[in-house]
Amino acid sequence: MLIAFHKPCGVLSRFTPDGSPNRTLAEFAFPKQVYPIGRLDADSEGLLLLSDEAALNERLLHPRRAHQREYWAQVERIPLPDALLKLAKGLVIRERQTLPGRAWILDPQPDVPPRDPPIRFRKTVPACWIGLELAEGKNRQVRRMTAAIGHPTLRLIRVRIGNLELRDLPPGAWRKLTPLERTQLLC
Repeated sequence: MLIAFHKPCGVLSRFTPDGSPNRTLAEFAFPKQVYPIGRLDADSEGLLLLSDEAALNERLLHPRRAHQREYWAQVERIPLPDALLKLAKGLVIRERQTLPGRAWILDPQPDVPPRDPPIRFRKTVPACWIGLELAEGKNRQVRRMTAAIGHPTLRLIRVRIGNLELRDLPPGAWRKLTPLERTQLLC
């Protein structure tokens, strides 16, 4: 079984509490014996896969498999082309070189519903949505990368894993993948 879930902000990518005020996956009535494949930080949103098949974890997440993940990051200020190029080429984050990917300004800027809790808003500092496509997903990698180029992330949404897109799945909702979606995701 393979499930697509739109993880809302403030939810841990785990079933057991960790002592924080964040909610857990246990609140979303998933079938028994499923677990998250990969994770999203509590303050990140978007597509999270769950499965009861242990082998899918490596098959989908290991960088050598090159399953691209697309993120939309709302960042402070509007990045210049050279800043986006640095993101695309990869950066040294915590003494480790990130793999190359793609980075671009989303045009048009997406119409994303407000987040609960709301993001930090500053009247004198514009915000901009950028797209990032990465083949790896290290702990807080996107946030660290955007901070390294001087554009801190305000909001982060994973919108795609491989060929599977989040699309209009509302926050907190989940669905089982169809056989065709599963095949497309795993190829």
